[in-house]
Amino acid sequence: MAVNAAKTPMFSESERVDIIRNAVKNLKDDFPVGKFAPPLCGASQSPACKIVVASTDGLITDYCKKVGATVIVKGLRQNGDYEAELGMALVNRKLAGIETMFLPADPILEHVSSSVVKDVARHGGDVSGMVPDNVVPLLQNVFSKTSAIS
Repeated sequence: MAVNAAKTPMFSESERVDIIRNAVKNLKDDFPVGKFAPPLCGASQSPACKIVVASTDGLITDYCKKVGATVIVKGLRQNGDYEAELGMALVNRKLAGIETMFLPADPILEHVSSSVVKDVARHGGDVSGMVPDNVVPLLQNVFSKTSAIS
């Protein structure tokens, strides 16, 4: 996870890393890793896993070089995502020789964004199915506190 100074996240950097680790901890890790990622895992993941959840506040390409990764995998929801991500992918290739692989989102989720999720949760709506199961109670907790204040 790269820290974006232009955004104001709801959760701290370490909280977001923990949230992501919990969301992926049960994923089956049976894909060939090779040069795509180092065999590392977060403390909350099984010792055999090769899915890495980490954060950086620098260039993602610098982090990739540091850990020996040659490919960045990014999910795309809508056309606008592709246009924005393609520019970054071309810069990453030019600067560091790092390739980017795009994975399209499930069409049922392509409308979901952090803004939509926050708006639904802020108004007491059900965000299950829009976010990983472990995130639902976290959002409910944040927005129950803010609604109690107002």
